[in-house]
Amino acid sequence: MSAKKKKPARLKARLPRGFVDRGPGDIRATEAMMAKIREVYERYGFDPVETPMFEYTDALGKFLPDADRPNEGVFSLRDEEVPSGGTAPNAERQKAARQAAEDAVLHAATAATQQETRSVEGATGTQEQEPKSAAGATGAQEQEARSAAGATGLDKADWMSLRYDLTAPLARHVAENINTIQLPYRTYRAGYVFRNEKPGPGRFRQFMQFDADTVGAPGVQADAEMCMMMADTMEALGIARGDYVIRVNNRKVLDGVMEAIGIGGEEHAETRLTVLRAIDKLDKFGVEGVEELLREGRKDESGDFTEGAGLSPQATKKILRYVRAGVSVANVGRRYRFDRTKSNAMFEAAIDTISELVIDADIGGNGVRELRDIRSLVKAAGYDDGRVQIDPSCVRGLEYYTGPVFEAELLAEIPNEKGEIVRFGSVGGGGRYDGLVKRFTGQDVPATGFSIGVSRLMTALKNLGKLDDGGVVPPVVVCVMDRDTESLGRYQRFTQELRNAGIRAEMYQGNPKNFGNQLKYADRRGAPLAIIQGGDERARGEVQIKDLIEGKRLSGEIADNAAWREARAAQVAVPEDALVDKVREILAGQAADRAAAYEVA
Repeated sequence: MSAKKKKPARLKARLPRGFVDRGPGDIRATEAMMAKIREVYERYGFDPVETPMFEYTDALGKFLPDADRPNEGVFSLRDEEVPSGGTAPNAERQKAARQAAEDAVLHAATAATQQETRSVEGATGTQEQEPKSAAGATGAQEQEARSAAGATGLDKADWMSLRYDLTAPLARHVAENINTIQLPYRTYRAGYVFRNEKPGPGRFRQFMQFDADTVGAPGVQADAEMCMMMADTMEALGIARGDYVIRVNNRKVLDGVMEAIGIGGEEHAETRLTVLRAIDKLDKFGVEGVEELLREGRKDESGDFTEGAGLSPQATKKILRYVRAGVSVANVGRRYRFDRTKSNAMFEAAIDTISELVIDADIGGNGVRELRDIRSLVKAAGYDDGRVQIDPSCVRGLEYYTGPVFEAELLAEIPNEKGEIVRFGSVGGGGRYDGLVKRFTGQDVPATGFSIGVSRLMTALKNLGKLDDGGVVPPVVVCVMDRDTESLGRYQRFTQELRNAGIRAEMYQGNPKNFGNQLKYADRRGAPLAIIQGGDERARGEVQIKDLIEGKRLSGEIADNAAWREARAAQVAVPEDALVDKVREILAGQAADRAAAYEVA
């Protein structure tokens, strides 16, 4: 007796960790928010450009870990092998070429093993040494075979990665089109970026950024303009002056501090990056957490350990002095952000503090001078009223920044989803990156830019009550009372007449047997109106228009079912040819009610 076949396991529907699905409300709110950002960018003379989500991993830069499979921090895959000519072969040719390459590698490995066997027969070396020698010979032969395999039409496969920001792809785009792009190149881009990191509350592996960059502008006036544009963007989104600040610092200043403690030079590049990332965690971990990351390292609540920079106690002390000075200046700046006199005094105090810390470093002195220049430009344009402030505690964690760096920080106390009052902190940042394009061209191409974290900013705006969903009203639902072809054609005609008049409308497409279910569907959709025509209405050439918004309101006022049926609350009959005009009239009344309710709120 044969065993009973097991049913295949049913596929489980599950969302990958660190990713989210988005509904129509979020999508429309994002689009409305981005339209306001785009309007500011366009007003400043920036033009759109788009780059793909995938880039070759080497184009993303040395800012990624150097691993055999570069998947730490990014999501990566191997590119499909293509012929040297650049056109993908058909399946048979590709299969034959792969087989030829495999045969060549196998032949090389066999030959190497035979050669090693002959060598070992008279050798006195250990068994441990013999395999190493064989592996070396095999590796050399395999390399030769792979070179030969190239002659079959296949190039070496390359790693591709999902972009982790929008800046590195822009650098590749500029370098690839350097002969046709007009410099200075002023551009903006929006899109999703991806981080292969441990997900957590509020920390996702896919999120949206909206960037603006100026490429080919070496002066700090371009950096000052970025800061002023970000201030205008915050206000265009409804964030009141005084509820945000654009914080400005200079990477050269901190480089000067690190040079003064003996970690300048290319050989200490990794240590400097670790120090930068440690300081960048100040808001999250506080001064004590930063100190741990500057020394041996830090263990988080889950037990995961982050290796530290390994600085000496003396070097750590100097870095922490810089950090504490920055925190002090930032706190004063937040307290007196509306007072120009105190703001100017704060700036001078900040300059004095950082000048003392970088006194022995030329690069730090240059950074101080650039901060003074930015301050003068901001002041001349009237943005020194608390909108743009010099702040030594502003540190960006990415290695490619080479000069001024800036962050947009929300100062308002904002309730989160649980009703708890929190400060959202940074919602965007950027800076000068003069070396990214040079990696491709070998020529200096200065650049500066700013990136807005769309998802984070949208959450803040939502909790502030500043999020606009674009005013999209759910569709009017045309109910299906009769299912014969002639009736269905009539319902479809009503639907099309409404659509042609610019009114969102849909004909009910579910099972129409139970009319009550159709009204439940319309209610759950948030539909403002339902259009109803049964046999009696059709005989009279009429349609019933049911105001679902008004009906919901009246349902709380009329408790008796008999009175409800007698009043036929919020329902009106009109001739078929008056359908569009009456729907327009009711929708306009509903819009006026929403506007009045918003004004009261």
